Amino acid sequence: MILRPPRLSASVDPLLVRLRRWQTARSWARLIREAEALWRVDVRVLRRLAAMELMGLNQEVPRRERGRVNRWLQRFHAGTRLH
Repeated sequence: MILRPPRLSASVDPLLVRLRRWQTARSWARLIREAEALWRVDVRVLRRLAAMELMGLNQEVPRRERGRVNRWLQRFHAGTRLH
């Protein structure tokens, strides 16, 4: 289930819009970092689960957010980058 933020009206403060986008990008980066952490575990089942999770997250991140998510991944020292 993919959660989408509610539609914003034109009267919404631009700072709130920027804050939401910042929080969204940071959240995607954290999810990817957690999946990478599972990848480093030596248990095969967990590595398979981590690989599936990373593939799914890679497909779910909206294209317009990928640049921001990549910047957060760099800050988190994650190995994954979105194309």
